[in-house]
Amino acid sequence: MTEDFVSSTLSPALRQAAHGVDVPEDPWPMFARRERRHQRTRLIRTAVAAAVGVALVGVQANVVPLPGWAPGIAVAAAPTALLDAPPRGALVGDHAWLDALRKRISAEPPVRTDTPVGRWRIDSDRIRMVYGSDQPGHRVALVAVPLRLGLLTKKALVWYVGPAGGSADQMRYGGHSEGADEPVMTLMQAGPGGFAVVVGPPDSTVLITGEPRYTARGTLEYQNLATADDTGVGFAVLPATPLPSEPVVRVSRGDRVFYQGGLGGGPYAAIDPTGPEMDALLTAARRGASLDDASLRTFVETALQDSRLPAAGTTVRVRWSGDEHGQAAALLTVQPTGGGVIAYAMHGDERTGWWTDLRLLLPAEGVDRRPVGWRVRSDDGTRTPTGQVRVIAPPGAARVTVTVDGAPPAPVTLDASSAGSASVPPDQPATLTAYAPDGSVLGVTPLPPVEADMSGLPGDRPATRLTP
Repeated sequence: MTEDFVSSTLSPALRQAAHGVDVPEDPWPMFARRERRHQRTRLIRTAVAAAVGVALVGVQANVVPLPGWAPGIAVAAAPTALLDAPPRGALVGDHAWLDALRKRISAEPPVRTDTPVGRWRIDSDRIRMVYGSDQPGHRVALVAVPLRLGLLTKKALVWYVGPAGGSADQMRYGGHSEGADEPVMTLMQAGPGGFAVVVGPPDSTVLITGEPRYTARGTLEYQNLATADDTGVGFAVLPATPLPSEPVVRVSRGDRVFYQGGLGGGPYAAIDPTGPEMDALLTAARRGASLDDASLRTFVETALQDSRLPAAGTTVRVRWSGDEHGQAAALLTVQPTGGGVIAYAMHGDERTGWWTDLRLLLPAEGVDRRPVGWRVRSDDGTRTPTGQVRVIAPPGAARVTVTVDGAPPAPVTLDASSAGSASVPPDQPATLTAYAPDGSVLGVTPLPPVEADMSGLPGDRPATRLTP
């Protein structure tokens, strides 16, 4: 197809179509009218948007009231297991007392309500009781307080405490939670007249425990302060003297554990690092230890504080001492009278700090015949397992082997201090076995995994004990 053919064929048709289009001589007036209509439409839309924006800002700042039928946007939710449950406690039916408490809360907000964009308002009519009862010497109430900031809403769970039988005006703020993930609320007040109260989901079992006890068979038990079965509420009266350790709470239903942890608060009886009991304990532990006095004292104090054991009545033995990453290191054991044995491996110095590499609760029987090992971590600040294992042989052992995940036992070369090293992949289980000179087995100890979270006490989880 040639250019002449296209031109001769299309040009007449295009010229005929162009003559058929009605074009005004001056198109500007029509364009100006259309543009004025568009400008008026834009101005109207802008004014409407500005008015809506001002109204929303006013609503959000709680300046313009939001209609009661308008839904709010929940920005945080208190534990629904508590909010959705029916109220509990003897005060539930005392509507006059609750009404008086509502007025008190509205007049004296228990939580900070000022924000950079406005003030949270308390919906006093919707304040509801979660738990309320008189306990020995105390009246305790846990209430859900709805808060609104414009379109945003949230609920706070607030504790109030007063004398037994106290009026609403005698109740004092005791603490609050906004949007906690755990379905449990706890409150502890130490000192004279001290108490602890725990509110969990309905039909749950609440256990409040006090001083820990390391049993001779290698388990961790706690002094039972209070138990509440199938009510979801536990209350414990605390002694006036400082507690030896932080009470621990466990809230469960069957095999499901809703919460397990310390109550906080305090004060607790502190370990006296300068008392005569500590000096006597250090003197006994120093025998046979190739550690400087400062490192030995630090290791012993750390072990006692971590296990919450007093110096009096506790035996400390240094099983091995040497160096780790060029720093002072030791394997020591602490044992309360008649109790289990806790093995600690530590290393460090004053300049870089101190590290705990192992916490392991062992049965008292046969502890002197057990080999003990721990996974060595890197010294680059990440503290990740390296695959290297430090092995300490028991007294009188002729040899030690390591068995990795069913593989044939591999010998561990021991030095003059009865220490050696073995290679075990970080994700593989292993077992250490010590043999006497006649070839008989002295003791067998599993190699524990690296403890990622060292909160809690040794023996409170499978990674820190041998006994199931």
